[in-house]
Amino acid sequence: MADTGDNSKAALVGELNGLLADHMALFFKTKNFHWHVAGPRFRDLHLLFDEHAIEIRDQIDVIGERVRKLGAKTLTSIGSVAKHTQVKDQDAADLNAEQMLEELRDDNAALVARLKNMKPLAEEAGDNATDGLLDDWTDMAEQRVWFLSQTLK
Repeated sequence: MADTGDNSKAALVGELNGLLADHMALFFKTKNFHWHVAGPRFRDLHLLFDEHAIEIRDQIDVIGERVRKLGAKTLTSIGSVAKHTQVKDQDAADLNAEQMLEELRDDNAALVARLKNMKPLAEEAGDNATDGLLDDWTDMAEQRVWFLSQTLK
């Protein structure tokens, strides 16, 4: 990574930690819906939510390790996740399937927007590795949005 100054690197690390918080919160919400979905499409949605949760979970470590490779500190607690995430809590265990699908679609769409907004930060910091990862993570989140949107039709 090119030495472009502390400000661009700090901005990128801040957003990476926000992205890490979003993934952790979205993982937990997706598992919540996986555990609590009910109704005629139970099996399909139960499996879909689990597939999405696993994909999100697998990105968590990569994001955290990217922060560490940049020489910075990651989130350290549930409180730090809550402080940095843009994903809203959902404590209800009785949402219907469509409400769950809509909420996850919207959360993943917001994640896509966050990822796209991070591209200039990676470029400004001269961080080609993070730049490439952002492309992969964006594609994964866009696919989740697509699946959830198509399921709602």
